[in-house]
Amino acid sequence: MRALADLHNHSCLSPCASLEESPSLLARLARERGLGFVALTDHNSALNCPAFDEACRREGLAPLFGIEACSVEEVHVLCIFGRVEPALDFGLRLRSALIPLPYDPEKLGDQVVVDADEEVLELVDFYLGAALILGFDEICAEAAERGALVIPAHVDRPMFSVSSQLGFLPPGPYDAVESMREPAPELRGGHTAISGSDAHYPEHVARRPFAVELPDGASELRGDSLLEALRASLRAGLVRPSWGGQA
Repeated sequence: MRALADLHNHSCLSPCASLEESPSLLARLARERGLGFVALTDHNSALNCPAFDEACRREGLAPLFGIEACSVEEVHVLCIFGRVEPALDFGLRLRSALIPLPYDPEKLGDQVVVDADEEVLELVDFYLGAALILGFDEICAEAAERGALVIPAHVDRPMFSVSSQLGFLPPGPYDAVESMREPAPELRGGHTAISGSDAHYPEHVARRPFAVELPDGASELRGDSLLEALRASLRAGLVRPSWGGQA
């Protein structure tokens, strides 16, 4: 079966995202715009993943739960799980490696934890967009040990990428790389390249999905079974990015 997937999306928890971008709105727009599989990947935190799980169940979508971690070198990497609990556990690990910088929500934006009905549960009072005190290699290795998909984010962007910060893609336990266009060999490292919306606003949702070939019946998979089916397809290169248009 062929489906559209998008593994890079933010919610109102990310300080740089719109407050309109609730987990429930993300799920609804993803369904309306034809996505079959979608991940929530807020900056350095998974606190809105429980709401996203419930919202996707209501919409009949297959959710994945992740974090866009920011390494000490300021390289972003997507760490994606099949279930809420390991995503939350990894979020706690990253919280312990996040320096509590002074935070002004008027300048940096509110960081809102909500439920599936958009009720506010918490306003996070430390800056989630900061760099962790963990190296890129450390984050990738620990996420892989925990069973996550490990995908260096927007590897060809001029900031917060392996290109801008390191100049190349180091060897690592990657399942794919995400890029804005066909990546150079030193940024791809022989791995499958996917597109991603990096959605921070409602109008961004499903703007750059990728098509993926999965086994028949995969539309019924959830949790770790879905994650492993997707991992196999990514590693086999059974994808078609949407760098230049529709996937």
